[in-house]
Amino acid sequence: MKRSSRLSIALHALVHLHAQPGKSLTSANLATCLMTNAVVVRRVLGELREAGIVEASKGPNGGWSLMRPATDITLRDVYVAMGERLLRTESDPGDATCAIVRSVDRVMTEFLDDAEALLAARLARVRLSDIAANAMHAGFPRLD
Repeated sequence: MKRSSRLSIALHALVHLHAQPGKSLTSANLATCLMTNAVVVRRVLGELREAGIVEASKGPNGGWSLMRPATDITLRDVYVAMGERLLRTESDPGDATCAIVRSVDRVMTEFLDDAEALLAARLARVRLSDIAANAMHAGFPRLD
């Protein structure tokens, strides 16, 4: 199963924002760090803004910043803000009227729903500050 790139982008950007307390970072600055396009960063951070995790300011010193402390932001908060499932599978492209296809789809959906609930509970125990501390310990460079 493919890992969510939007979730990865969101978490990476949030660690950068946490590492720059009192400063705003532009989408362009973050895009450079994330090796992606500023439009992608703006879209992802826009979803985080709607969830009350980040805020944007305009003007010469404008940019993105955290709305609350990193200790108050869990991975589950970010995961929910992204609005996508971490665990997903493609339905069997076979005949939808086939009892076997329907049964396999139902069983897989139930299994993945249960696994996703367990994963969400675990994500709720990890804070952005934990990820940032781990990154800082590993030699994470600050944007100065």
